[in-house]
This record gives sequence, structure tokens and C-alpha cells, in this order.
Amino acid sequence: MTDLAITAANVVQGSNAKLETGLAGETITAGQWVYQDPTTRKLLKADSDSATASVRKPRGLALNGASLNQPLVIQKKGQVTIGGTLTAGLAYYLSKTASGMCPVADIAAGGYATTLGIAISTTVFDINIEESGVAV
Repeated sequence: MTDLAITAANVVQGSNAKLETGLAGETITAGQWVYQDPTTRKLLKADSDSATASVRKPRGLALNGASLNQPLVIQKKGQVTIGGTLTAGLAYYLSKTASGMCPVADIAAGGYATTLGIAISTTVFDINIEESGVAV
């Protein structure tokens, strides 16, 4: 599986970004996909092949880095300069690598298909998270 290589320093929210702030439950880097733990309400790295359903449900993309219990801003919807090289027009999915994203061709068996959004250029990604609830 080939995940998109993201440069954290280049992740920038777009003008139509829908944001949310929470607390990090572990060390998070800008450009990582996170979910919200239902018990602690903290943000942790999402993972498409976790045995725990809540871990497979990304809440958004981290826009900044944070350590345990530090504030973390996430983008839930809208355009973002992703900090990596995308293929325009291609859908990207939550990867089996914790907090990663991959193109549809690289979805691996055993993971759950969750669309993160569509690349609208080689640098701009339009976040629109849709969970299928279906394992591939």
C-alpha cells in the first residue's frame, strides 16, 4: 500500500474550511487523519483496519501538530492544501497505516473503505468524509 507523503509544514486550510478544535490523545502531526475517542473525547490517529469501529471513522485532518493533551485543530470539510502531490480528480481513502491516506487503487484487503475526499488539483484536496462501513 502506498500512502500519500505529506509534508506537515505545508498543510494549510482553505477559505471554505470547516474546523473543530479538540485535545490530542497522543502525538499528532499536521496532515494526519484523526478520530475522536468516544470515552476520552480526545483525538487519536484513525486507522482503516482497526478492530474497533470508532477508530475507523475519521473526524478530520490535523492542521497542526500536538502532543498529548495539547490543543489540536482539525479540518472536517472543505478545501485544504494537503502538503503532498495528488492526482487531480482521484478519490483518496483512509489507509491501513494509522492516520494515512491512499488512492483507491491502494486500498488493502482487511481495511474498511472510507472516502476522505477528492483531489481537485495536484496540491489541493477537497475533504468530504464518507464511511462505507464495508470491509474490502
